[in-house]
Amino acid sequence: MAQTILIVDDDPVQRRLLEAAISRSGMTVVTAPGGGPALDLINGPKGEQIALVLLDLIMPDIDGLEVLSKVRVSHPDLPVIVLTAKGGIDSAVEAMRAGANDFLVKPASPERIAVSIRNQLKIGTLSGEITRLKKKSDNRLSFDDLIAKSDEMKQVARLGVRAAQSTIPILIEGESGVGKELVARAIQGSSDRSGKPFVAVNCGAIPENLIESILFGHEKGSFTGANERHLGKFQEADGGTLFLDEVGELRLDMQVKILRALQEGEVDPVGAKRPVKIDARIISATNRDLAELTKDGRFREDLFYRLNVFPIFVPPLRERKADVPALTRHFITRFAIEEHKPVAGLTPDAADLLERYSWPGNVRQLENTIFRAVVLCDGAQLDTCDFPQIASAMGVENRPRRASTVADAQAMQAGNFAPALPSSPYAMSLVDGAGHMRKMDEMESDIIRTAISRYDGHMSEVARRLGIGRSTLYRKLKEFGLEEGLPADQEPPQQATG
Repeated sequence: MAQTILIVDDDPVQRRLLEAAISRSGMTVVTAPGGGPALDLINGPKGEQIALVLLDLIMPDIDGLEVLSKVRVSHPDLPVIVLTAKGGIDSAVEAMRAGANDFLVKPASPERIAVSIRNQLKIGTLSGEITRLKKKSDNRLSFDDLIAKSDEMKQVARLGVRAAQSTIPILIEGESGVGKELVARAIQGSSDRSGKPFVAVNCGAIPENLIESILFGHEKGSFTGANERHLGKFQEADGGTLFLDEVGELRLDMQVKILRALQEGEVDPVGAKRPVKIDARIISATNRDLAELTKDGRFREDLFYRLNVFPIFVPPLRERKADVPALTRHFITRFAIEEHKPVAGLTPDAADLLERYSWPGNVRQLENTIFRAVVLCDGAQLDTCDFPQIASAMGVENRPRRASTVADAQAMQAGNFAPALPSSPYAMSLVDGAGHMRKMDEMESDIIRTAISRYDGHMSEVARRLGIGRSTLYRKLKEFGLEEGLPADQEPPQQATG
């Protein structure tokens, strides 16, 4: 559930440093030892999970600028922060011209890196939300703008794109809260009516005495209170799309008039002397079984066949669990920015809880649940205690938040990524088991091992704290055999690169 940061650096020590610092902010980290593996990850099946890239410039296989140019072609909106030891103005200008979002010079402090990452993620999220909202207001929202990762929703998108190529009447079926209106808007945005009016009408929320006037309009003086001429929803949607939500709630007499409007392409405003021609594409939606309503005589059979020419079923969220992580990430990031909260993701327990829950209220319930949790959360990550109603329904013990989680959140806000030091694990004995003084080499080895653990493998910081040069530190690592304790792909290099 946490946002994934890709670290690209051929120096294994730098990868360890960055991974340790970023992981403490509640984000997931993946690493690549060079440009080639990085591009494979970004363009691979899990590339869409990568929220930001930390990129070294000087690498032996494919240099950072080439990687950046290729990323900008395939993923133009993916934030990239260049982090390199080559800190000249020319390098910075060249990287920014190639599309880098920020430029940091090694050794950059964890605080500076954390600030840059948070800023770029906020900018990216805000930019994405602004783009999505602008598209929605301009009636140009497409299926590419929807958060739909599951195979079930991809099938909905395929059907919607095909239906958008014609003016065929569409009936969108699905439970309340699954996103039927968003699907309808995406159909409009994918058609040649993109940018034209999109008029949504909730047929179940219109007062019975006003339904005819609201749908078809009225002339001035046509009834008491009609002080001016009013265009109905059909005329407002002229040239665009009319979305009839909850169409199964329409009265039978209104169904007759809607059927005539669909068949004749014209409406009769209340009090008008002649019909008015309209050109509106009809997309209807319902959370009820219209076929069953037709059998019971509560919905006209002829109107049912007229609306149900191209049915699209939007499955409930419990049947497309693959969408839950992506939707959750989206809502957490959005509400964290809106509410000025440091929330960056979910704990594994909370992520498992949300994925196992059935979500009877579908996406709308998930959105409101995340909104409440973000508002009440004081930590860096949402835990099960932030979802008391969900935890209760799932029979999960609603334990209080661990104090360390709150402390970690406060440390992250302050930009402090250094771990707290326990009082005892770092105490070192000066004598051996027989009571004799230990050898200097043994104690020096313990000191270096402790310093590496203390500063999370940040070799520049280790060397500085120990008062020795970095090359001396690497030599001592080899001398004491400490490099064998590192993972195979993270052995200290003979010479620092990048």
